[in-house]
Amino acid sequence: MQNIAIIGAGKIGSTIADLLAGCGDYAVEVFDRSPAQLALLNTHAAIGARVLDISDADALADALSGKFAVLSAAPYHLTTLVAEAAKASGAHYLDLTEDVASTRRVKQLAVDATTAFIPQCGLAPGFITIIASALANNFDELLDVRLRVGALPKFPSNALNYNLTWSTDGVINEYCEPCEAIVNGRLTETMALEECEEFSLDGVHYEAFNTSGGLGTLCDTLAGKVRNLNYRTIRYPGHAAIMKALLNDLGLRHRREMLKDILENALPATLQDVVIVFVTVSGMKAGRLVQETYVNKVYAAAVGGEMRSAIQITTAAGICAVLDLLAAGKLPDHGFVRQEDIGLDLFLANRFGRVYALEGAASAAA
Repeated sequence: MQNIAIIGAGKIGSTIADLLAGCGDYAVEVFDRSPAQLALLNTHAAIGARVLDISDADALADALSGKFAVLSAAPYHLTTLVAEAAKASGAHYLDLTEDVASTRRVKQLAVDATTAFIPQCGLAPGFITIIASALANNFDELLDVRLRVGALPKFPSNALNYNLTWSTDGVINEYCEPCEAIVNGRLTETMALEECEEFSLDGVHYEAFNTSGGLGTLCDTLAGKVRNLNYRTIRYPGHAAIMKALLNDLGLRHRREMLKDILENALPATLQDVVIVFVTVSGMKAGRLVQETYVNKVYAAAVGGEMRSAIQITTAAGICAVLDLLAAGKLPDHGFVRQEDIGLDLFLANRFGRVYALEGAASAAA
């Protein structure tokens, strides 16, 4: 049995703990600075809890001593603190961050590391990166790679057509920071909330627009190999226009704590959500111009007898699957490991990765 540390006892951290404890192969200890948050964890013999302020680097490194791996489900701005403590303690490191700057620091830490550093193990970046890489590998010559992901309420009922389904800090960050892309063969940065497009899927109308971090390391991996590569977040129509008014016209991009307070007190959370994964790749194959598309929808389901949102399930299952593959010796055990280094078939065959199966996706995590 492997000893695992989980940083953060929130929506995602608690789901990770339940998944790992429920499989019988991991003993987990969850760290959070909030006793109240830790008290909400499900009672399980394989789940321990400890109050810890992770900004105390020495205390965190000591707490990680002897752990096989640490999984960070902490807010993006704490990512580098956890990664540095993981290196100091000799634990493998996995995270869920979409923050570009944090991942660059993780990559630096991995250069001479004797353990694995595997960032961006969630949904986007994460599983969508694995899918895009698998599709891209089918082509002789790549032209366009388009990644679209959304975590949406099934029943939108407000002007934003949105409910809080995961980290508010994460949502604000991806709406504010520059977005990486490849345009006409050149690596570039685009503005978040721009290049809004509309499309329909299964009779439902959506919009998609630039957000930061969803490509993970894919820009570096496909540089010089693809004409256009971009990532956009899926929402219901009208969302982007309102968020642009809040962030730009009212200046709330410069007052993020105020925006967070507004959103968390105005938008209710919901377990009735759907995660949409939509990847399209076009290019040349055997001398012909061909397009391949992957589309999947994952819904809320019971995990360990408790209902979990689709975004909780898909995000937690992603990092648990990567941990499982690492523990089984199916991934490199040191240095920087990219999501696109993980084989799609290997991921989907994993007991946690099966939640992304195209059939039965909603029930596989139960």
